[in-house]
Amino acid sequence: MTELLSSAGGDPSVGAASERIAASLREAILSGEIAPGQWIRQEEVAARLGASRLPVREALRMLEAEGLTEHAANKGSRVPLLDMHEVDVVYQMRERLEPLALTESLPQLTPEQLAHMEDIQARIEADVQLTEFLVLDREFHLTSYAGCPTERLVSTISGLWNSTQHYRRAFMLLSGPDRRWVVNAEHRLLLDAIRRKDPLDGERYLSGHIRRTRIELAAHPEVFAAPQ
Repeated sequence: MTELLSSAGGDPSVGAASERIAASLREAILSGEIAPGQWIRQEEVAARLGASRLPVREALRMLEAEGLTEHAANKGSRVPLLDMHEVDVVYQMRERLEPLALTESLPQLTPEQLAHMEDIQARIEADVQLTEFLVLDREFHLTSYAGCPTERLVSTISGLWNSTQHYRRAFMLLSGPDRRWVVNAEHRLLLDAIRRKDPLDGERYLSGHIRRTRIELAAHPEVFAAPQ
């Protein structure tokens, strides 16, 4: 925040406006309202949200740091559009980094955080129409890393999740409710390992969970077509 205020001339009102604009754009990107490849016009955002272009520019810098936007010289900012290979590499990075984050997190996870994960999983299983799956699934996994003391590791993982949100959404819509039992079974195995504070089983279940999605995504090249 100090850096943000400095770049905004030290005006706290600009910093607050940037946070508000970033929150609005973040929700629009993660929900799919703003699709991969779509350009985000500063003047349009400023007019829609009743702000000047300065906090919009700062908000876009914040989102770029989170992996939600990218900046192209003389063109502006857009939501990154990844091809199949790029998404495959991101998932391979997740296969390696998230088990490490889980192992680091396990000793510090509280009973309250575990209970929260169990509640999230119950909500996932009750949501037969997939209306909340992406939000709940993200919260389930990121909660499991909440005890990790290395902020750089957790923020890197969060950025990887951000960059592939669109592809996870498209895949879940293609696979539909029929494949939900696999996700639920894998989540239950992971919860069991976390309850037992077992890093070996936790790493094994988690890496397999991520790997399965990566392999199944590769079987659906239509997911990677640029939005019309």
